[in-house]
Amino acid sequence: MIIKKFFVTGTDTNIGKTTISSILLKKAKNYGYKTAGYKPISSGMKKYKNIASHLSNNKYQLINQDAYILQKNSSVYLTYKEINPISFLESVPPNILSLINGKEIKIKNLSSGLKKISLKSNWILIEGAGGWFTPISNKYTFSDWVKIEKFKVILIVGIKLGCINHAILTEQSILSNKLTCVGWIANNIYPKNKYTSYYIQTLLSYIKSPLLGIVPYLKNTDQINIDKIKIKLPT
Repeated sequence: MIIKKFFVTGTDTNIGKTTISSILLKKAKNYGYKTAGYKPISSGMKKYKNIASHLSNNKYQLINQDAYILQKNSSVYLTYKEINPISFLESVPPNILSLINGKEIKIKNLSSGLKKISLKSNWILIEGAGGWFTPISNKYTFSDWVKIEKFKVILIVGIKLGCINHAILTEQSILSNKLTCVGWIANNIYPKNKYTSYYIQTLLSYIKSPLLGIVPYLKNTDQINIDKIKIKLPT
């Protein structure tokens, strides 16, 4: 069975990687794929009502919101721990938290978690944390793992001041490592930006990878009509 695996990176943190991933997972499901989201490392957890509280003494459980969204939008059943095996409480770079908490992050563990998901799914989105060079230790970044696994990469560009420089640098790094960037997605993270079309035209002049789609500002990300969002499914 051919398993499609895509690594989702962004020009920065908080630019909509998870929202775009949820849309792509739904679209892939509509094409008949068995879809799964994978967030190997997360930083920042919140208390959510424990849906299995009848099996536990805890009425609440700590969950990373991004990982929860990926779980909710995967078409195959995966436990929260399968989707997010490594998590930290605070919203701080994982290499810092792993050092403080004495919780070493090993690249082989990221790969072993992915292998488990690959047994259930044939279309997998792997979401990084922050940008392309987010460190996972004092030796390795997320990009090092992508190079080892030879993932195809999807670049999410949050349309804002600075995104042009970040997008160009990120794509150049991806391509210089002989990886494939299957495309980029422009995500309008602010309700009003009169320069949006100029940003996108500039990016089209510099970014070699194809534009997969432009996502309008989404006020309520819990209620997304994917039929109205024109994004090409990467191949």
